[in-house]
Amino acid sequence: MDIRHLTDTHAVAPQILPEDMATLAADGFTTVICNRPDEENPPELQSPAMREAAEAAGLSYHYLPVTRPTITADVAAEQASIIASAEGKALAYCASGTRCSMIWSIGKAGEMSADEILDRTSRAGYDLSPMRPLFGG
Repeated sequence: MDIRHLTDTHAVAPQILPEDMATLAADGFTTVICNRPDEENPPELQSPAMREAAEAAGLSYHYLPVTRPTITADVAAEQASIIASAEGKALAYCASGTRCSMIWSIGKAGEMSADEILDRTSRAGYDLSPMRPLFGG
């Protein structure tokens, strides 16, 4: 499992596995968000199986699938709301973590400077510099 922290309470990751849920719970995560559409995964990694594994580990699970063209301010606001309501740390995952980082970044535009957003995502391994205009600079 490749957890990449964007803040103290929010991280992103490439695809996780059902057996990772117990480790996430032990590491203080309380919420898992899947940004990967089921069509991209085999049945054992689709949202029903992942939800079952998350809930068995005591985690809250949210299915918010997106593709790059469907990432919008509304999706970012919904994900930000899920993260804000988490009672502990939240982890969002997709195929590589890029979509999750993009959603987080769009949600932080206006709250954080473009430089800070890009610095955090860069330190997590995601180059979102082409998105700079969306962040206000």
